[in-house]
Amino acid sequence: MTNNNQLNLFSWNVNGIRAVEKKGFTDIIKNLNPDIIGIQETKAQPDQIPESIINMESYKNYWFSAVKKGYSGVGVLTRIEPLNVINGIGIEQFDIEGRVITLEFDDFYFINCYYPNAQHELLRIDYKTGFNTAILEYCEKLKKKKTIVICGDYNVAHKEIDLKNPRTNMNNPGFSIQERDSMDTFINTGYIDTFRMFNNEPNNYTWWSYRFNARKRNIGWRIDYFCVDESSVTRILDAEIHPSVLGSDHCPVSMKLKV
Repeated sequence: MTNNNQLNLFSWNVNGIRAVEKKGFTDIIKNLNPDIIGIQETKAQPDQIPESIINMESYKNYWFSAVKKGYSGVGVLTRIEPLNVINGIGIEQFDIEGRVITLEFDDFYFINCYYPNAQHELLRIDYKTGFNTAILEYCEKLKKKKTIVICGDYNVAHKEIDLKNPRTNMNNPGFSIQERDSMDTFINTGYIDTFRMFNNEPNNYTWWSYRFNARKRNIGWRIDYFCVDESSVTRILDAEIHPSVLGSDHCPVSMKLKV
């Protein structure tokens, strides 16, 4: 544990665990020094995870992959041994895509999610909103037992402040009214966007297109989040975005949790 009184929690869509490993993933993790990190879009089966990651000193690792090879997938590296690991949410149409892994600890659940992309012309909007409903129901069930930390790539910019060009993206995937309404429902049910507890400034993004030199120009979207249920709010010590960390088209996000 980094500090006896707090946990250093991270989340990162790596856009391919094998690709990011070649870009110095293990050194990046050592520098970030997470107690727990949720990883999304691994694009790998468990037996394809690089040995350097599997054997990282002081970390246990858990992986839940899509049935389709090279697609989706989530994982967690943790210094603290969980009481239980839950793969999926018990709904086959979502679980076959390897989108959710939950680690249960003494006094909280760490839920790591890779939310679906609504895709061009919103071709998967029904699948996306169905997933959003299902994950909310899942969280509501778990929070009756202990507090919830839910991180990951939510694939939605919630408010206009959360992307550079809101007006030109109104009907695009990630900023459609359906997705934003769904995020509203999640927040209004009693979940807190931890970054906005500490920072209400614009130009804070977690994803940038590889095109048009977008990252250098900071033309981005904030689509990666740490959220908690209301009973956890007093435990949140800090929440940050780490745009200087390279290796993916997303950057890591983090949260400090009092223990």
